Amino acid sequence: MNKIVIAALALAATAAPAFAQEAAKLPVTTGQGLGAVGAGLAVVGGGIGIGLIGKGAVESIARQPEAKGPIGTNMILAAALVEGATLFAVVVGLLVGFIK
Repeated sequence: MNKIVIAALALAATAAPAFAQEAAKLPVTTGQGLGAVGAGLAVVGGGIGIGLIGKGAVESIARQPEAKGPIGTNMILAAALVEGATLFAVVVGLLVGFIK
């Protein structure tokens, strides 16, 4: 199976009990469910992006070990930008889900 599909299924399986407990307390509308799905997809996308950044940095350091410092600095900067965009997407997804 594709690694992304396995990661998405694992994420859904670990989050299912939390959604079930909340569903027992409050009625969930379609918008809330779609907002939660959108936020989850944003997190998966951000994780893939940071993984690709790390992979590229490790490969670059393996090819040119003397450039370890600048490559590491650029990797951390790029990962922080991806993380910021992911956090923004999660907040927007959750806000869209809870706005009536």
